[in-house]
Amino acid sequence: MKKLVGIVVAVLVVIGLGLAGWLYLGRDPMSFASGSTVALAEYQGAKVSGVPAELANADLVKRGEYLTHAADCQACHTAPGGAPFAGGFAFNLPFGTIYSTNITPDRETGIGNYTDAQFLAAVHRGVRADGQKLYPAMPYASYAYMTDSDALAIKAYLLSLAPANAPAKPNQLSWPFSQRGLIAVWNVMFNADERFRPNVGQTPQWNRGAYLAEAMGHCGECHTPRNLAFALDNHSKFAGAVTAGWRAYNISGDSVSGIGDWSDDDLYAYLSTGHANGHGGAAGPMGEAADDSLSYLVPDDTHALVAYLRSIPAQASDLPRTVTTAAPASYKEGLAAAANARGEKVFAGACASCHDWTGVSPVTGFATLTGVRAVNDPSATNVAQTVINGVNRQTAGGKIFMPAFGQGYSDDDIAAVANYVTARFGAKGADLTGKDVAGLRKQAAQQSREAPNG
Repeated sequence: MKKLVGIVVAVLVVIGLGLAGWLYLGRDPMSFASGSTVALAEYQGAKVSGVPAELANADLVKRGEYLTHAADCQACHTAPGGAPFAGGFAFNLPFGTIYSTNITPDRETGIGNYTDAQFLAAVHRGVRADGQKLYPAMPYASYAYMTDSDALAIKAYLLSLAPANAPAKPNQLSWPFSQRGLIAVWNVMFNADERFRPNVGQTPQWNRGAYLAEAMGHCGECHTPRNLAFALDNHSKFAGAVTAGWRAYNISGDSVSGIGDWSDDDLYAYLSTGHANGHGGAAGPMGEAADDSLSYLVPDDTHALVAYLRSIPAQASDLPRTVTTAAPASYKEGLAAAANARGEKVFAGACASCHDWTGVSPVTGFATLTGVRAVNDPSATNVAQTVINGVNRQTAGGKIFMPAFGQGYSDDDIAAVANYVTARFGAKGADLTGKDVAGLRKQAAQQSREAPNG
């Protein structure tokens, strides 16, 4: 009997160590790339960290402003209706709610008293000035790749802003997630606390894109699925995930469910403006990333991001191939007849005047539905969220506006029209219920500073 128990224990230990090893090995977001890495100081190629050449001679605050946009700090540190960077933004997670903190220069409730060392500890290791550990909703495991000089430039910019007295809201987490001490274990597994190391086997443009995507923009925090420990699972890098009630789509090289069939021009347009003809516009948190971060990048940096994204290995996900052609006139007698009549009625009253029955808008290309990724998503997550919250964005290509219908229509109405739109204009119809829509509303609650983008 003792021998049997010993064998069982040994097997469990082996399985546990194997799982831990698998989780640990999945933490490096750049392990997919061939070539060896070197310390940044030893890299002989073009400069890959810091600001672009256009700002090389700018003062520290100006450089910090650019890097603050690149790191997308405002999106998470600004609450609905609150002062910029004053915190209070809610992260509604499966185990409770975490609120972002005040990073204005207020000395009582913000970072006005932070030393350089304390600021670097917060950015790289998730440690506050008082020694308490931050929850990894603050993406310090990604920011750990940021150089000290870039982080301190961001600090200089933040300290140049107007202070806002905004005490931190208490987090609302269930046990054991409420125990901050457990984060130390998480950090051992998932935060290497190492600065960016350029890959000598890749081009300087690729390395710049990698630095912008991983150390600054932390793209994986939304677009990479999470493992059992709620850390990024880079075994499925950029394969897509659900964030704040919105679908962050697959941005790997897969040609069916990812961006493998997008042209470089499409990618550049989407990153720089939040919209690409034939693919649709950025939505929810991605819209905020486009408006607060990506649209501020200089063209060379956006091209570097495109180059890096092109190198990400294909990861298949559950989206069908996009339908890009307009629905035929006879469609109402075909598949549309199978879609519920309630959804068709809502579409007729609220949507058809802008989006048209063909899905090709006579008003603006921004409102065309055919080819739009969200419409080809059979979960209809982003379609429903867009109907609920509307669109209100100003891009380099023009204003994108759609009124919010969340208050005027019931959960059942929104589910019906989302199902109708995906069935009529997409590759596969959705099967949302009013209960699903209520859940989406709850997930996105408090997580948009204004009408969500695109």
